[in-house]
Amino acid sequence: MRRLAARGAAGDAGEVAAPAADSTDCAQGRSPRPPRVTLGLFVLLLCDRLIDLCAIWDPGVFLHAAGWKRASGTARRRLNEAETLSSVREAQVERLEAARPRRPGCRERGPVLRMARQQPPPWVHTAILLCLLSLTGAIEIPMDPSIQNELSQPPTITKQSVKDHIVDPRDNILIECEAKGNPAPSFHWTRNSRFFNIAKDPRVSMRRRSGTLVIDFRSGGRPEEYEGEYQCFARNKFGTALSNRIRLQVSKSPLWPKENLDPVVVQEGAPLTLQCNPPPGLPSPVIFWMSSSMEPITQDKRVSQGHNGDLYFSNVMLQDMQTDYSCNARFHFTHTIQQKNAFTLKVLTNNPYNDSSLRNHPDMYSARGVAERTPSFMYPQGTASSQMVLRGMDLLLECIASGVPTPDIAWYKKGGDLPSDKAKFENFNKALRITNVSEEDSGEYFCLASNKMGSIRHTISVRVKAAPYWLDEPKNLILAPGEDGRLVCRANGNPKPTVQWMVNGEPLQSAPPNPNREVAGDTIIFRDTQISSRAVYQCNTSNEHGYLLANAFVSVLDVPPRMLSPRNQLIRVILYNRTRLDCPFFGSPIPTLRWFKNGQGSNLDGGNYHVYENGSLEIKMIRKEDQGIYTCVATNILGKAENQVRLEVKDPTRIYRMPEDQVAKRGTTVQLECRVKHDPSLKLTVSWLKDDEPLYIGNRMKKEDDSLTIFGVAERDQGSYTCIASTELDQDLAKAHLTVLGRPDRPRDLELTDLAERSVRLTWIPGDDNNSPITDYVVQFEEDQFQPGVWHDHSKFPGSVNSAVLQLSPYVNYQFRVIAVNEVGSSHPSLPSERYRTSGAPPESNPADVRGEGTRKNNMEITWTPMNATSAFGPNLRYIVKWRRRETRETWNNVTVWGSRYVVGQTPVYVPYEIRVQAENDFGKGPEPDTVIGYSGEDYPRAAPTDVKIRVLNSTAISLQWNRVYPDTVQGQLREYRAYYWRESSLLKNLWVSQKRQQASFPGDRPRGVVSRLFPYSNYKLEMVVVNGRGDGPRSETKEFTTPEGVPSAPRRFRVRQPNLETINLEWDHPEHPNGILIGYTLKYVAFNGTKLGKQIVENFSPNQTKFTVRRADPVSRYRFTLSARTQVGSGEAVTEESPAPPNEATPTAAPPTWPPTTVGATGAPAATTEATTVPTIPSVAPTTVATTTVATTTTTAAATTERPPTTTSGTKMPESAPDRQSIWNVTVLPNSKWANITWKHNFGPGTDFVVEYTDSNHTKKTVPVKAQAQPVQLTDLYPGMTYTLRVYSRDNEGISSTVITFMTSTAYTNNQADIATQGWFIGLMCAIALLVLILLIVCFIKRSRGGKYPVREKKDVPLGPEDPKEEDGSFDYSDEDNKPLQGSQTSLDGTIKQQESDDSLVDYGEGGEGQFNEDGSFIGQYTVKKDKEETEGNESSEATSPVNAIYSLA
Repeated sequence: MRRLAARGAAGDAGEVAAPAADSTDCAQGRSPRPPRVTLGLFVLLLCDRLIDLCAIWDPGVFLHAAGWKRASGTARRRLNEAETLSSVREAQVERLEAARPRRPGCRERGPVLRMARQQPPPWVHTAILLCLLSLTGAIEIPMDPSIQNELSQPPTITKQSVKDHIVDPRDNILIECEAKGNPAPSFHWTRNSRFFNIAKDPRVSMRRRSGTLVIDFRSGGRPEEYEGEYQCFARNKFGTALSNRIRLQVSKSPLWPKENLDPVVVQEGAPLTLQCNPPPGLPSPVIFWMSSSMEPITQDKRVSQGHNGDLYFSNVMLQDMQTDYSCNARFHFTHTIQQKNAFTLKVLTNNPYNDSSLRNHPDMYSARGVAERTPSFMYPQGTASSQMVLRGMDLLLECIASGVPTPDIAWYKKGGDLPSDKAKFENFNKALRITNVSEEDSGEYFCLASNKMGSIRHTISVRVKAAPYWLDEPKNLILAPGEDGRLVCRANGNPKPTVQWMVNGEPLQSAPPNPNREVAGDTIIFRDTQISSRAVYQCNTSNEHGYLLANAFVSVLDVPPRMLSPRNQLIRVILYNRTRLDCPFFGSPIPTLRWFKNGQGSNLDGGNYHVYENGSLEIKMIRKEDQGIYTCVATNILGKAENQVRLEVKDPTRIYRMPEDQVAKRGTTVQLECRVKHDPSLKLTVSWLKDDEPLYIGNRMKKEDDSLTIFGVAERDQGSYTCIASTELDQDLAKAHLTVLGRPDRPRDLELTDLAERSVRLTWIPGDDNNSPITDYVVQFEEDQFQPGVWHDHSKFPGSVNSAVLQLSPYVNYQFRVIAVNEVGSSHPSLPSERYRTSGAPPESNPADVRGEGTRKNNMEITWTPMNATSAFGPNLRYIVKWRRRETRETWNNVTVWGSRYVVGQTPVYVPYEIRVQAENDFGKGPEPDTVIGYSGEDYPRAAPTDVKIRVLNSTAISLQWNRVYPDTVQGQLREYRAYYWRESSLLKNLWVSQKRQQASFPGDRPRGVVSRLFPYSNYKLEMVVVNGRGDGPRSETKEFTTPEGVPSAPRRFRVRQPNLETINLEWDHPEHPNGILIGYTLKYVAFNGTKLGKQIVENFSPNQTKFTVRRADPVSRYRFTLSARTQVGSGEAVTEESPAPPNEATPTAAPPTWPPTTVGATGAPAATTEATTVPTIPSVAPTTVATTTVATTTTTAAATTERPPTTTSGTKMPESAPDRQSIWNVTVLPNSKWANITWKHNFGPGTDFVVEYTDSNHTKKTVPVKAQAQPVQLTDLYPGMTYTLRVYSRDNEGISSTVITFMTSTAYTNNQADIATQGWFIGLMCAIALLVLILLIVCFIKRSRGGKYPVREKKDVPLGPEDPKEEDGSFDYSDEDNKPLQGSQTSLDGTIKQQESDDSLVDYGEGGEGQFNEDGSFIGQYTVKKDKEETEGNESSEATSPVNAIYSLA
């Protein structure tokens, strides 16, 4: 049989779709026309012939003789169609016909064989049943909107209200019914099986383009009047669809009947049931119990609420009388709660005392005198009951028992276990709920109630019934003219449901007869369908528990082939993959599909190609030669359609260098490589996963195209890392595992065993070593007497042990902890052990570091280091201090001290003492102490050094010699001889000097010494003293001396400028320290070009000369200048500078730089002035030779008279790659004349502070602290034209620093127009401007003398008159609000307008203009109009007359 189908692609590329099984009508006597012979198709053909055989045996079953002839004719016509479509199919059909088995009694094609009527054998019925079960419905029309809108379709219900529709009486009633179809269906309703005329009821309306009913009660009416059973009918010209029968009910929440409840009297321990009996509501209300004060009733296994709403007391206790009990009902739709009158309990008891402490006690009942009894069931009554439940619903079984003590409830199923996946216990095990009940849940269940007095059980027999449920729901059937099909409506239930067929809402029996339709129980068979066969069929299956209603339409379509996919698609696939080209199509009858490549005539099928029945072409393994254009052609008897797909083959993405497993220590740097090869026409994306989750790239990680770098590896970085290289077509991945060697986890579970007087065994459980073996364990202790809370190291053990014997000291309350150590570091300490105190003993040692020293001249302070807890050995540790003078051998003085010091008073000055300190506690004294020599206090020395002699060694040093003092005059220990000296004056006139005193020390008892670091060419004074522990003695006689002339320091601010390509200007300042009389300067310079050096030239200058100009020999070479100052002694320290590199000249380097030279400012300005800035390159982190690279930085200032924009000054930048370790790189300097902005890059964590250190040409070093994230940093108070060196380093670790770079600030005013000023045209222009200004001044004087006022027109207020000059000719317009520089006015290097400094002002004449002549003679003018205060007060124009307007007025 042929079916209408929409063939579409399914699944991803490389996925093989299963062939779609064709629907087969076994009741037709013809062969289907399959695309190829399959086993399933052969079975269907065999089934087709079996039904033919059945029709001959019993005409009453399916077909009479005339039907057979009609069927045979249909088969012959279909065979002719197949011959027309394909010769291949014709051959296949012929082979099938030849292979069909011939059975006795069956006729061949041709005259009908007449056979005697007889009952067919049983196997025929079985085969027919199997064939009917194998039939499948047709596929629906594709969802393509263009097809959906064009094709006719009977109505289909898409939305409807539930069968039991309960509505809120306060709202309007809404009964939903939505349907689709083509043409759009119309709707009507029935109520209680009678036509419901909507037009007659003004409250009822139907939504537009919908069948939904709306019943409006805003104008009055009772909703109860509309209760009943409703059914919706959706109809168009092809049939009628029906909704379910919707039962409309209005929600009800009746009031509780009023009643007076007497107090309930009950004996303590007796069972009690408080009945709720809620009013019947729709739907049923939710029941809960509360007190009259709205407090919830506490429920437990003794007191609980049953499923019926009653409150059950398994046994009543006296405390139950403390509250009342009210049943509450909450209604769903009205959201109201109704409360029943409260029950009041009166409990009779033998023990009126209510002890709340016994409330949950096991002997609570016996303590209160309540008799214990066996359980009995309160609900359900008796020992057995039964319950019926519908399939798919929840089964709730309940058992509530009384007894003293309160019984426990257990549930069992007879002959099996409870379904663990569906069963759950509720209400303190008193209820068993089984969800989604099925037939296997039927049987006998029993609950067992038991306490210590006995047990009882109740059996519940459960029967499971079922409302109808679908086994085979009828589906819509779409056929081509002449095709066959079937509708199957198969349902099950308990009891077995009955099936009723309807067509267009009418019973099938009353419908017009249709010879093409045959009903066989739950199946309708259609043969040779035509356009007139379109209709909607309803199947209604029902039993006593419910019903099911299904709509299924039969639609007959005749459609030529159509392509459903976009035309000329581009498919890109990866080489060697399996792929599939989809060609979804639609047509009726089902078209035949063929594939062609590059316009070739042969059909693609077989070998590397495979065509599926849905039209998809599978290429099993893509090769380069498979690239090209593929064409699919769909054909049926009504026409053909085709589409093209262009296939491109791409190279696969492969990771050829995969990341490797690594083991790294915490804090180190790890790099995971991932190098990829891919098709260059595809965009590559490399991403990383950690432990199969997307990796967050933080500031410690750096992701590049071919690697992932992790700085400062931490324990959390351990795991598996996956590199995913992906394009839009494919991806490849590689995985590696990173193992981080971290500090070990803390040991745990410390235990003390083998407790002895002086030892104990400590045992612990090691923690995780975190991938690095534990090498040592450090045991620490803490005692709570001398230093509580302070931990001390006790001993150290190998990492292979976890138990050790610890040697202990007497009288210490020990507490221990253990620290594990591996190569990475130490673990956190373990939790402390329990405490252990040892017994006491006399001290075995005495305090150490005993000293005797005087703090005054008449005392001696004896000090010692106090003994710690482990050496005290007992309570009340104290010290016996003894002393006596050493020379006299007098008796010992002694005193007992509790601290660590004792002061002996009234001692002679600096005499020796013998000292002893002995430890003692309550258990006895320590050993005899050693004797220590101490000294009493010192006094100031009484004598000064004599006969001090001075000999000048050189310009900065002298030699001293003196006579030593007598020892008895020292009065203490001689520490040193000390010389005090100061600079009195300089031999140079008018040179201020600092007279701050300085000192030189000569330790020990010595008669000579040397004083250095003096200033040359200066007058000095000097004094000497003796120093002991108390201080200085008297001063010696003051001596004077003079230092000879020395060599000067380096000249300051040595500047090299290159105004043009012919000359180089040199400037410098005098040395900061001349150190004598300057006799001149020496300049040495040499030309160089790369590695070639020229002849060195030496120039000598007078001491007053600070400028020099060098004429360049050629415009290519650079010059290196060395300048020094001279005195009579010789040349001083030299300073070296180089001339700037010419523009566009590559600087020779030892290693080629990896970036272009940085250029500061514009490059197109004429007559540029350049300054050289030397910047050393930061070498990359690698074991190679460090090379230094100089980068030329050029600063250019545009001419002031040109119309170029203001100069932009860039800075010195260090473009470096980020290193692996913590570093600072890419330091960038943006200098100006007096300040510079500094930025840099780093890989430190957040919150890191830095320091910027810079040094000028005079070696003055300054630092600027920088808080975290405070970039850029501005350096202020810089000198114009000064060369600076700079570096940035970490405040926490000065060793982590950037490399040192050099930059130069620009000059305050750059005269870059020297050559222009000498040009004739420029001089003429300046003269013309000066003449024009003179004329303007004369005109202004004349007008002022006449007293005239010349108002200036404002453009925005007064329109132009015909006599006014045209705006287009460039006329001026002045405004009081504008104060802007004229175009071409010069700006300073920092981008601000220069302050006008000319005293030649026009303000006195009423003009607001200001002007200035620049250094090159150009006039920079700026006119502003100021209002005269007196004129402002009048009604006349108050604007001052500008020179330009004055000229216009004269004209």
